[in-house]
Amino acid sequence: MSSEPIRFDTKIAVLLREDLEPWQRLNVTAFLVSGLGTQVPEVVGEPYEDADGVQYLPMFRQPVMIFEGTKETLTAAHTRVLSRALPRALFTSDLFATGNDRDNRAAVRTVGTGELDLVGLAVYGPKNAVDKVVKGARMHP
Repeated sequence: MSSEPIRFDTKIAVLLREDLEPWQRLNVTAFLVSGLGTQVPEVVGEPYEDADGVQYLPMFRQPVMIFEGTKETLTAAHTRVLSRALPRALFTSDLFATGNDRDNRAAVRTVGTGELDLVGLAVYGPKNAVDKVVKGARMHP
């Protein structure tokens, strides 16, 4: 096994609106990244196994960078991610009032792209493209 550090030319980033409650930040992050693994299979590594042979699910093969920003920062990032056609997931404020996947999708479907009240956005792609999408955001504390 090589001891060389693994470098990635891609990035997974989550951008959260700065005014979310702590439980909302965790919930939104979990929902957002779950979408990336289903549509971008190369972000998922191999399954884990401990020394006793107990197996565990595979996880992302690279770190997830978490950022925060204002509502305006999220709106700008959303515009940039759409213009770059990068894989993305979104979470709107309306989803806090729903309780299941069907209602979540229906809540998003009823709002036009420019009127979405974004509270979270996940994006995957080449590092430089993702950095441009989250420009203006700061690392989550």
